[in-house]
Amino acid sequence: MRLIQGSGVKQGIDDLVNCNFFDGKWVKDDSYPLYKPGSCSLIDEQFNCILNGRPDKDYQKYKWKPKGCTLPRLNPGRMLDMLRGKRLVFVGDSLNRNMIHFRGEASYSFAFEDYNCTIEFFVSPFLVQEWELPEKDGSKKETLRLDLVGRSSGQYEGADIVVFNTGHWWTHDKTSKGKDYYQEGSHVYDELNVLEAFRKALTTWARWVDASINPTKSLVFFRGYSASHFSGGQWNSGGQCDSEVEPIKNVTYLREYPSKMLVLEKVLRNMKTHVKYLNVTQMTDFRKDGHPSVYRKKNLSPEERKSPLQFQDCSHWCLPGVPDAWNEILYAELLVNEKQKQQTKKRQ
Repeated sequence: MRLIQGSGVKQGIDDLVNCNFFDGKWVKDDSYPLYKPGSCSLIDEQFNCILNGRPDKDYQKYKWKPKGCTLPRLNPGRMLDMLRGKRLVFVGDSLNRNMIHFRGEASYSFAFEDYNCTIEFFVSPFLVQEWELPEKDGSKKETLRLDLVGRSSGQYEGADIVVFNTGHWWTHDKTSKGKDYYQEGSHVYDELNVLEAFRKALTTWARWVDASINPTKSLVFFRGYSASHFSGGQWNSGGQCDSEVEPIKNVTYLREYPSKMLVLEKVLRNMKTHVKYLNVTQMTDFRKDGHPSVYRKKNLSPEERKSPLQFQDCSHWCLPGVPDAWNEILYAELLVNEKQKQQTKKRQ
């Protein structure tokens, strides 16, 4: 199926309406990648694997194929037409930045003046506020305020499309142990289970969305947990993935669905606002071959690449690569939404 002018467009979008975009498999497609490696100057160095010396290229040649439909290839012109006069905002951690290819860690935006639209990114790795409490000795204790939504929330509450994510920062030592770190009001928990803390934080976020975002104006998405593939350790203890050059083919080798995402699904079900869940967990778990690994920097010697002190990146994704499939899914979601709005107008 291709989205072309005339009836092909209509038929293609009809196929997408009832399709589960996240139940599928990766298939080899020699027409990929969507863009030439190194052609986008906005891509952060740590995602630019080919320019950083990665020798194998096949990881760029996979297209995500849902069982019930074929995703349309992302058409930049059509995408910008749908964004005309709108704000598309991404809120979350560096995996959301990986999705939109932005360079650098700060919050910022790109404006497309001909279309009067912006694509923006706000750093908020927990979706709630990182905090500091003064200690008696004059030092400061870092805490996480589970009861306060991220500080930047007022800057994007009127956006037309918002894509949220959180997940990876909840696996770090401080959050996973949950000792003397999580705070609500003036109370700091001596110890709090990370799943319960995650639930509290998402509940705070959900209440803010329900109270502050107008569902008749704004589309809200939540992109789920993106799988990591560290072998032999974690990111800071010698974990590796640089030998992986092919995706996982057998579903029996995939990991169990993350318990944090079960918590997320329950929170989403209890919201007044409809939030579209972009459940990328399984589709990313297949792709153990798609991470920067040692190819996150330029000009490393072979010895440096194998050094245990050289952290490998088995969480983020090479570009072109896996996040481009997330964007094709987002594009398909926007096509479906546009069609549904047109149908609603006809009925009125």
